[in-house]
Parts: sequence; C-alpha cells; structure tokens
Amino acid sequence: MEKLCEFVKDLPDTAKAVEFGVYPESVNELNGDYVFMAKDEEADVIVATGKAQELFEGERVTCGAGAYVVAPKTHKNANALRAAFPFTAPVQVLKKTRTFGVGDRLGIAAPGHIRVFKDYDAYPILAQQSIRELNLTERTYEDVLDAASFYVFRDGYKRGFGADGDHLKKPEEIEYALSLGFSMITLDCSEHIRGGVETMTHDELAKTELPAGMAERYLGKTFTVEGEDLVFDEDELRRCYLIYGEALTFASGIYDKYFRKGGAKADFEISIDETATPTSPLQHYFVANELTREGVDIATMAPRFCGEFQKGVDYIGDLAQFERELKTHAAIARHFGYKLSIHSGSDKFSTFKLIGKYTKGNFHVKTAGTNWLEAMRAVATARPALYREIHEYALSMFAEAKKFYHVTTDLTKIPALDTLSDAELPSLFTQNDARQLIHITYGFILTVKDEAGNYRFKDRLYKFWREEEDVYSDMLYAHIGKHLALLYEGFQK
Repeated sequence: MEKLCEFVKDLPDTAKAVEFGVYPESVNELNGDYVFMAKDEEADVIVATGKAQELFEGERVTCGAGAYVVAPKTHKNANALRAAFPFTAPVQVLKKTRTFGVGDRLGIAAPGHIRVFKDYDAYPILAQQSIRELNLTERTYEDVLDAASFYVFRDGYKRGFGADGDHLKKPEEIEYALSLGFSMITLDCSEHIRGGVETMTHDELAKTELPAGMAERYLGKTFTVEGEDLVFDEDELRRCYLIYGEALTFASGIYDKYFRKGGAKADFEISIDETATPTSPLQHYFVANELTREGVDIATMAPRFCGEFQKGVDYIGDLAQFERELKTHAAIARHFGYKLSIHSGSDKFSTFKLIGKYTKGNFHVKTAGTNWLEAMRAVATARPALYREIHEYALSMFAEAKKFYHVTTDLTKIPALDTLSDAELPSLFTQNDARQLIHITYGFILTVKDEAGNYRFKDRLYKFWREEEDVYSDMLYAHIGKHLALLYEGFQK
C-alpha cells in the first residue's frame, strides 16, 4: 500500500483516486485529516492520515514526513468508523414515508443496493437478518452491521440507513441486536399464534371465555375505517382472541420491557405473518386496536396476507382477493398510525403496483433471498462448472432445507442439468422450482466442508464475487430497481 503515499500527499485533491485504487466517494475529512477506503489484493481497507490514524488498528506506513495507517475491516475498526462518521451507523428510518429492507446474507450486496437508493427517496434497511439466517450462514449481527457500515462509507451514502433485527422471537435475541445499535426490531409472534381456529364450530367457540371488557368493546358496534364498516359477531371475536390473544400478551410484554421501560432507541415492528392462517382485515383491526389500548407504539405491522407470499417467487393466489383485502389492510394501518409491512416481498412483481397504490406510497417492503439468487445467477452465467456442482449438492440437501421454509417446490419440474448447455444454466433462475431450490439451500451451500475441513464452495464463491463485484452490483441495481419502480408506479401519477 506504499503506492498510496503520492495520493495522500495530494489530498484533498482526489483526481487520481481511481488510479491509486482509492474509492473517490469514500474520501472524508476529519478535523483536517482524511479517512478513506482503498482496494487491497483480497479485501478493501480503511486508510487514515494524521491524528485520524489513532482511531484505527492496522499497519502504519511512513510517507515522507508523514504517515498513514492501513486498517482491515474488523469489528473494532467498524465501531471506530461509526463513532467518527455517524452516517455509517444505523438510524431509525422505519417511520419515514417509504422504507425497503434488503437482507444481505453474503455481506456483499450493499454496493448494488446503495445505487438503487441513490435513485429513489425510500430509505433502505441495509442490515437486515433473522437469527435463522445467521445460524444457517454462520454469521453474526456484528458481521451484518459492519458490512453495511463499510459499504456506506466506501460508496458515500449519507442519507441514512436502518438495521433490522429481523424475525426475533426471544428476549436474548432482542438484547443482542439492541446492544449493537440495531435501529429496528421485528418481533416474530408466530410461536404465540394459535392455528386451527378457523375450522372451529360455533359450539366449540362458545366455550371460550373472553377477557373482561372485550365483548363490550367490540360487540354491537360498527368500526368505520375510510368508509368501510367492520363489524364483529361473537364467533369472529372469539376467533380473534383465540388466534391472537397470546401473541398480544407476548408483544405487549416485549414492548414494555425493552421500549417503554428500557428506552430502546429503535423502531418496533410486529410480525404476524409467519403462520398458515391468513390475517383477515377484521383480525388485523382487532390486533391493532388491542395493541393501541396497551399503549404499544409500533412503526409497522406485517399481517399474513391471503394467498401465498413464498420465498423468491411471485405472488401465488387470487390477485383480485388480495387487492380487496390489501385496500382494507392499508386503511387500517393508516387509521392506527403505522405503515403496512410486506414480508417475503422478493419478486412479488404482480402485487407491487397494488401495494404502492393502496398504501399511497407509505410502505415497508422486505426482501432478502432474491439478493442471494442474483449472486448465484451470476455464478451460473460466468462459472457454469461451479454452478453445476452447487446445484447437484442443493438437490441433495433440499429435504433438510425445507424444514426451515414454507415452499411448494416440485423438484421434478426442474430441468436435469445434463439436458442444459452452459449457456442455458441462467434460465433456471426464471423457473420457480429451481429458484426455490437454490433460495432455501443457501445455508448448506455456504457452510458445507470437505473431509479436510475446507469449505467446499464458500471460498470459491467469494473469490468469484469479489472478482465480479461490478457485475453483481449491476444485476442487483436492475433487479431491486425493478421492485422499486413498480412500487412507485402504483402511487405516482
């Protein structure tokens, strides 16, 4: 890195930045000194001059009468970066008009994402992972947050981004995310939502005793939301309570502990979508009304919509029914003062205009696995032999992977690899069953080792993705950009 000496001597002139492997948009002044990022042989590094050197741990390089430090992308250096440059730390953005979550399972997708959000006014949640994803990829929340911070600094994104502890179910998980400064917690209430209630008979429902005052709050009343009347009968009210009563107690307790009393500086999202039972508009109103009564301040809520929001494929179901119910769901969210959150939003292209329209451009949409799929599409395009090896392994692990995700994948519909030329491999990513095969086996692909204890695919994959960073960035810019373009088309005239 001695070649940087000439560049450092010329600062603040950045005309030769690219020539010296420096990212021009990363050059930031700090009390008269400079911090920036540069390309090294295997990874980007932080470079700091003058007194700014003291902030980072790394290799000191003498430069004439001066010096600079070359610092690796460690967690300690990430903390130093966030302290020195607040724009690299996550902030609460969920209550902004439009937000979009882009889960990055690999820690390399942010360059493409940042390009998208330089074009749109929606605020990104660049760091977004569930504990399930962390376990499957052998990553940590430190890894997730640091990756976002480094790329935000490198690529000069200063509008603000969020960090989401996604689909958290346990207090210790919430504490973990909050301790690192995550600016959003998504509480997954699925384990407290009762199934099988929809098929209960009137006599079975009648055996349920409602909490004191609940019948008086709902029965014999009409709740009007943006001109639509919502009316509860006794059976439906008991269904609402049986399905969501325990979840409401759980959510209220978490909010009280960490937000009301704990003073967490983070936005709070309620997720009731990871269940087999769709959330009817009436049930949505019930949940929102009960949370409001308990003083629970939520920024967003994710109901379980009718039809199927499966991973990595378009909406499956009656689109007309979805539109009717979405209109009411969005109205209920506005009525109670929060945004509607759309989970498993990856590639739901047939719904995006409707979502933009009925939310009036006030939405939170989450994507995750589609970024991984684009990374693997790049492999299929440029490293066909490697992709074939991975695809065969994914087929062998599909049954195990399916334990973690609800999909309706039919492996018999995926073309056999020996029938496809190398040039035809990328076409697999236009076929839903093949997409879901690769989508849900990511953890196994990234962590499997050979008999010698070496990663079977991971090292080769990351080497390829680093070499082809611009290709992957272009693919994400186009793919995630398509999501945003359709959402905006729904509400922009």
